[in-house]
Parts: sequence; structure tokens; C-alpha cells
Amino acid sequence: MSHDKTTNTTDLNLNRRHLLGAAGLLLGGVATRQAFAQAPATGAALDATHFPGFRAQWIETNGVGIHALVGGEGPPVLLLHGAPQSHLSWAQVAVTLAKTHTVVLTDLRGYGWSSKPDGGENHINYSKRTMAQDQAEVMRILGYERFHLVGHDRGGRVARRLTIDHPDRVQSLTVLDIVPAHYLYSHVTREFVDAYFHWFLFLRPAPFPENIIATTGMFIGGGPGDIGAAWSEVYKDPAAIHAMCEDYRASAGMDLEIDAADLAAGKRIDCPLNVLWGDNAAMGRQYDVLGIWQQEATRAEGKAMPGGHSFQIDSPAETAAELLRFFAAQA
Repeated sequence: MSHDKTTNTTDLNLNRRHLLGAAGLLLGGVATRQAFAQAPATGAALDATHFPGFRAQWIETNGVGIHALVGGEGPPVLLLHGAPQSHLSWAQVAVTLAKTHTVVLTDLRGYGWSSKPDGGENHINYSKRTMAQDQAEVMRILGYERFHLVGHDRGGRVARRLTIDHPDRVQSLTVLDIVPAHYLYSHVTREFVDAYFHWFLFLRPAPFPENIIATTGMFIGGGPGDIGAAWSEVYKDPAAIHAMCEDYRASAGMDLEIDAADLAAGKRIDCPLNVLWGDNAAMGRQYDVLGIWQQEATRAEGKAMPGGHSFQIDSPAETAAELLRFFAAQA
């Protein structure tokens, strides 16, 4: 499951005793955490299974450690995942792209096996500007000054900010199944709230949403298979739940202020932009996805893709083919 996707309403009649127990756990567990200096053994095994030929790296920059995989040869591509997922969501797509490109996959700060710091003042540690700086520095450390950038869900929001803050670094941008957060928050409808009610839950002050997530397991069900089990395992750590909520809190606070300043200054996405959305997902049903992005960019194209919100998982062959087509057009 990904947190920008449609979520079915879940019974929130929680047992008060369980909530209080979770509160005690979380209040003691949201301090700064550097997580692993590398992926745990089970994670390393998953990477080896799903990303043959890729090498794992732990990259320390911008005050955090970022778990990354690098594989293939050719023009560099950075893939950023959504919530509550990790780099594992790109498994089949990354292997295909690596036949012709150098592919870098990371876990965003707060997710997967990367560091999970506390939110900091005004949630600054999970501002998209901060998270984008992580990724720009990761690519610089790896030796890639300019690259194609692809972001799904929360990763798409980080990718958008990276492109605006570091326009000289991004050769092309592709976003999967999102429209800009500032548009969503300024065009709230009943349909949006029904489909994305967790957005409004997660931005409540800590530890209220953290307690609900920890007690009920809402929003973090990893799904079938070993990849889904790995995502579920990550969210046994209270720091991971807190980090995800901080991501949403920053999006509704500091990030909106940054976006407002950029919009007032007339900043736009200048590199080629590819906008993709699931043909069976709420985003495309509710919004003119391409039309909204065309207001943000000097040149944008896009289309619906087969599948739901995480169509890179539903239709990996079609997703990889579309990315390769778009990359070739920018060569």
C-alpha cells in the first residue's frame, strides 16, 4: 500500500488500553535514530534476490545515512519510492532499466533502511527541501552530476522539489500518480478527503496518529510476498512511523510556505516533464493530472498507465518501457 493511494475506511473504534500502551512505546521511541549502518541481513538478502548485479551502499550526507543500490551502465537514473514503501517497490522496473542505464535506488530518509531522525523544529528534517538535498548529495557522491529523475508518490514530491532547487542537476523528471501538494491542499473536496483521509490524520500533532498506526497497523500493511513482509517489518520500529507522519506534517506546513514563495517568484519546472498516473487510481478520476502539471512546467507530457496507484508494481514492463521511451527522447 502507498499512502497517496485510495484507502478504504477502517474502523477506528480503538481499544483505549491498547492506545495508551502504544503511546508509552512511541513517546519513548521517537528520538533521533540512525537506523542501520547497512541493510539488515534479511534486507541484504532481498536486495540480492530482487536486484541481481546491483551493489548496496550506505551513504552518509546531510546528517543522515541513506541506503542505496546502484546497478547497470549508461546514463544515470535516480528512482525515488513512495510511502510506506521503499526502494523495493522498483524491483522489476529497475532491473529492466539497468540493461541500458545506470540505475540508483534509495530509501528516502525516514523510510526503508535509511536513517530515521526526529522531525526537528517545524518538521524541518522532513521538509521536501531537506529530503531533496539528501538525494542530490547522494548522486554527487556517487559521481553523477546530471541524471534522469523518477519519483512515485512521496518520492515524486521530493523529486519535484529537487528539480526546482537543483535545476542544473536534473535532465528529465517523471512523476507517478501525484499532483502537487499545494494544489491538493488549496482545492480540498469531499472526494479528496474520502480518498485521502490519512493525509489529515497524519499531520495531527504527535503522538496521536503514531499511536493509531501502531495500535491498528493501518496504512502499513506491506502486501503479499517477501517485499511486503519487509515493509511491515520496518514499521515495527516506532521511529519509522513517526518519520512517515513527520513527512506529511512538513508537507502541510513548511513545504507549503516554500511552494508559495516559488510560485510568487514565477519558478517553474524547466526540464522535460513526464506525468503518469494509474488508470485505476483515484488521482486520475478526481483531477486533470496532466493539466495541473502543465501549469507547473514549461514542457510537460503524460498519460494514464495500466494499474492502480502503484502501477510500477502492477505493470512493471509497461512502466519500464514508458520510462525508456521518455529518456530516449531527451538524449
